[in-house]
Amino acid sequence: MGLHPFRRINPGVGGEKVKFDSRDIALTAVFAALYAVLVIVQGLSAAATVQLRFADCLIPLSALFGGPVIFGVALGCFVGNTYTSAAMSNGIYDVAFGPIANLIAATLIYLLRNRRLIGCIIGSTVIGLIVGSYIWAIFGTPSNVFGLELPSNWPIWVVSIVSITVSSLVAIAIIGYILLTILSKPTIIEPLKSKGLKVVAEREKAT
Repeated sequence: MGLHPFRRINPGVGGEKVKFDSRDIALTAVFAALYAVLVIVQGLSAAATVQLRFADCLIPLSALFGGPVIFGVALGCFVGNTYTSAAMSNGIYDVAFGPIANLIAATLIYLLRNRRLIGCIIGSTVIGLIVGSYIWAIFGTPSNVFGLELPSNWPIWVVSIVSITVSSLVAIAIIGYILLTILSKPTIIEPLKSKGLKVVAEREKAT
C-alpha cells in the first residue's frame, strides 16, 4: 500500500523520516482554507444534525494528493467548526472531535486509494459514527433525514448517527467520489503535475 504520505525510507539510517516540503505546506494550507471557507459560507446547514456539508467532498482527494488533504481537511474542519459551533452549548465537542473524524476518514481513504469507492464509503461511515455520536447534544435530534421519517422509538444517538452517515455518504461517497474521478483524469491532472503539483504516485516514486 506504500508509506505514509509524508514518509520515505532513509537508506542511511535504515528507518523512516518525515518528508514535508514547502509545496506540501502550501497545498495543506490551500485545502484547509478551502474547507473552512466552504463550511463558513454554508453556515449552520453544514453543522446541524441534518446536514449536507459540501466541504466534505474534499476529503476523498486524499487518495490523489495524500498528506496535504489529510491534514488540510482536519485543520479546515477545526477552523470551520470553531466558527459554527464553538459558541453553542456543547459546541466544544464539534471543535474537538470533528477534525479527528476528518483526519481518520481522509487517512482511510488514502490507505484504500486503490479501492476508492470502498474507501469513501468507509470514510463516510467513520464520520457518521464519530460526529453522529455527539452532534445531537449540540443541535438536537432530527425527526427525519432528507424527508425520510425515522422511527420515533430509536435512541437519540442512533438517529443522529444515521442522519450524519447518510449525509456523509452523499457528500463523500457520491459528490466527493465524482470530484476525485474527474480530477484523476489525465487531461486534468497532467497539467497540474506539469506545474509542480505532486500526487500520490509521485510521492511513492520518491520513496
